[in-house]
Amino acid sequence: MPILLAVATVVGVVLGRLSKPMVMADGGGIQIMQMPQGTNKLQHILDAIDMYYVDDVLTDTILEKAIPQIIEELDPHTAYIPAKDLENVNSELKSNFGGIGVQFLIMQDTVNVVSVINEGPSSALGLLPGDKIIKVNGYEFTGKKLNNQMVLDSLRGEIGTTVNVTIKRPGVANIDYDIVRGLIPMYSVITSYMVTSEIGYMLIDRFAERTYEEMLQGVAKLKSNGCKGIIIDLRSNQGGLLDVVIRMCNEFLETGDLIVYTEGLHQSRQEARADGKGVCRDMGVAVLIDEYSASASEIFAGAIQDNDRGIILGRRSFGKGLVQTQLELPDHSALRLTIARYHTPSGRCIQRPYSDGRDDYYHEMSRRYAAGEFFEADSVKNDATQQYKTKKGRVVFGGGGIMPDIFVPHDSTKASAYLYELRAKGVLRNYALEYSNRNRGVLTAMSTSELVDFLERTSLLNELRKYAAGKGVTPKESLNVAERDIIEREVKAYIGRTIGDDEVFYTIINKEDEIITKAVNVVSQTKE
Repeated sequence: MPILLAVATVVGVVLGRLSKPMVMADGGGIQIMQMPQGTNKLQHILDAIDMYYVDDVLTDTILEKAIPQIIEELDPHTAYIPAKDLENVNSELKSNFGGIGVQFLIMQDTVNVVSVINEGPSSALGLLPGDKIIKVNGYEFTGKKLNNQMVLDSLRGEIGTTVNVTIKRPGVANIDYDIVRGLIPMYSVITSYMVTSEIGYMLIDRFAERTYEEMLQGVAKLKSNGCKGIIIDLRSNQGGLLDVVIRMCNEFLETGDLIVYTEGLHQSRQEARADGKGVCRDMGVAVLIDEYSASASEIFAGAIQDNDRGIILGRRSFGKGLVQTQLELPDHSALRLTIARYHTPSGRCIQRPYSDGRDDYYHEMSRRYAAGEFFEADSVKNDATQQYKTKKGRVVFGGGGIMPDIFVPHDSTKASAYLYELRAKGVLRNYALEYSNRNRGVLTAMSTSELVDFLERTSLLNELRKYAAGKGVTPKESLNVAERDIIEREVKAYIGRTIGDDEVFYTIINKEDEIITKAVNVVSQTKE
């Protein structure tokens, strides 16, 4: 019914203007026009402008401006997507795109190839990490105006189409490649690896079309290495597809366990329950969340928490408990319309209030930070009127996100102004790429474990600081232990990714992550 109403309102506005419904009557010098019954006010107004306005007006343009204003009166997650933006918005939920298969970094106004995707078009032709792309389709591809979006727009495109790139490689003449764009996977399970001999780690950054299959592949890999307990990292995961997260939850729960249910004014209660065939039912589990974990992430965390299946660690999640459906319109624009609320197994709707408008809604994180919620669990004020109980009778709260079982505060030691400047000016990534290019022959000969061990033993801080000073970052006379650790760890992780892959990056970057350390201890105590 909501979809039919949306069609009647939005599409009908466009179609209704094909007829001439107005009837004119004499009104003492002013023409009074009686509109026929059965059409809505917005359509009447657009019809009148289209057929009688004194000047030429693009009523479609008026409509494009009017629709967002109409949507503004609804919840914060109902959205109108113009046709020009729809492809990019939909790509968030897809698991592939058409491209040449390289990861890049713009350094010194030039596109540097950081890595080449195995079995992709560029790999097949022989492009290498360290190559510089200096021309695309014959045009110079360097300069201060170059940015990431320009590179993506030039290298991505329809599968089967060709792009010509000119490569500059040390020691050889420039090379021209005609690269036929292929299907490039876009993974949502970023990495999975063993943290200890029995505990695995899996980072999921969204719930896209193939996330479920990627999770199963990651679990199989971990189990083949003796994994008995798993840490699922959903920090900053803003959600995705409902059916995907339901299938993922199913892998952890027992027969009949409620995963989630949805309900709305025009939608009766619909439940999803586990079938008891999941491959992760024998594994201990911990789920990591933070203030930017939303929607499907909260469904996953809520199902694990309410069924007393595992432990949730981190900080209170975002608080999005609304379900959208996407209605694509004839002009290739779309309406994402909220049609229901979802509830965790205990009955919680974790959607936070939005009655004070969208601006107020999206300033919630600033208020949480100012109130100390990022640093002290006691600063979180739960709504006592929204108490619910888990399967084993533990009290949990609704009305504003998932509160973790174990609170882990935000690490303020990483808030160094010097570190922020190093990041903002791209110093850490650029230094890592230059270091990797200088030492690529030695580093690529190492195994993953050898590379991690080598980087752990190597001190890079003094050289990095001199490099940063040359890039305009004013040296800080003294760095505390926390600053030294995070700066050096971050740059080593970037080197690890440049030479290896995301597994090397996260193996290094996660070594001193307090929440992961706590999760390892929790899973060690709870795994079967």
